[in-house]
Amino acid sequence: MTELPTHQLYLTELPVGVLTLLANDNAITGIRFGRIENETLNSVPNDLLLEAAHQLSQYFAGNLDQFDLPLAPSGTEFQRRVWDQLCAIPFGETRSYGALANAIGNPNAARAIGMANNRNPIPILIPCHRVVGANGAMVGYAGGLNIKQALLKLEGVLD
Repeated sequence: MTELPTHQLYLTELPVGVLTLLANDNAITGIRFGRIENETLNSVPNDLLLEAAHQLSQYFAGNLDQFDLPLAPSGTEFQRRVWDQLCAIPFGETRSYGALANAIGNPNAARAIGMANNRNPIPILIPCHRVVGANGAMVGYAGGLNIKQALLKLEGVLD
């Protein structure tokens, strides 16, 4: 039996509230809005978690528009393809679900794209907040539409 990597968590207070950052020894594996409690996680932050918190602070201060962190989201092959497309959306821009479906070569997959967005384990770093409805409408976000709007305002997409 192989031993699973140790996961660590770190709480950081940012303008959108408390975020719980999760990582293994090699990559960021999750971000949760709010606090999570789990006895199996080690709460002593490693250097990677501290760097993620620093980069997030710089992003919210308006000093960083691209993250440089190793990410290891857990998901299906389809979800990972969608998340790769999300990472390709530049800071300050948005894409529709349909545009993402076209980008992965499956123009009929807009709903599946929405489900993959919903399951994104590393929001903000994998910028699912940059996905909007076909008419530019603010639709669904795990952290709530108010946080999605705050992120898009920070990036200059909204006034």
